[in-house]
Amino acid sequence: MKNAKRNIIIATVLVFVCAAVYLNWSYNNRRDGASEVMRQEEEDKAGAASGQDEDYFAQARLTRQTSRDEALGLLETAAAGEGASQETIDGAMDAIAAMAAWSMQETQIENLLLAKDFSDCVVYIADEGVTVAVPAPVEGLSAASVAQITETVTNETGCSAEQIRVIEVKPGADAAGAAKPSAAPAAVPSPTPSAAA
Repeated sequence: MKNAKRNIIIATVLVFVCAAVYLNWSYNNRRDGASEVMRQEEEDKAGAASGQDEDYFAQARLTRQTSRDEALGLLETAAAGEGASQETIDGAMDAIAAMAAWSMQETQIENLLLAKDFSDCVVYIADEGVTVAVPAPVEGLSAASVAQITETVTNETGCSAEQIRVIEVKPGADAAGAAKPSAAPAAVPSPTPSAAA
């Protein structure tokens, strides 16, 4: 009789221990699952914002290329026209050469900025100056980042700081103009507006 009572108590304790282990395991799995769902949602949001940024820069490059192609087409048509004067032909050829040089400088500046740890950028050069669009953190570009961009552009183009416009692209911006110009650092004068793609 004593052994039977002891065995029943041991069996009951084992059932309670097993139930506690199962409930603990079940609770941890639910909590880990909820954490995983929350982490996945955060990653999806970050990925969506990153995708929107990538869309902005891809659209800006496409717009830049399209506008250049259209301008080149007009210049070539003007130069090839039957009644075109030598002055018109020379002017068109100079403009075409300038656009080709600008395209090479834009690519060079973009590559240099990417090498300086900017995640992406689009550069647009025109007669009026240089516009540089870069992704910006929520708090905005630092004065050091703007100075670094300005120095890179002036070294590559010979433009003055006044001819350079830096545009911050906030997460979720679209190429239609949701980006905003940054404030220039104290050491660099405010940029003047220039044509941007």
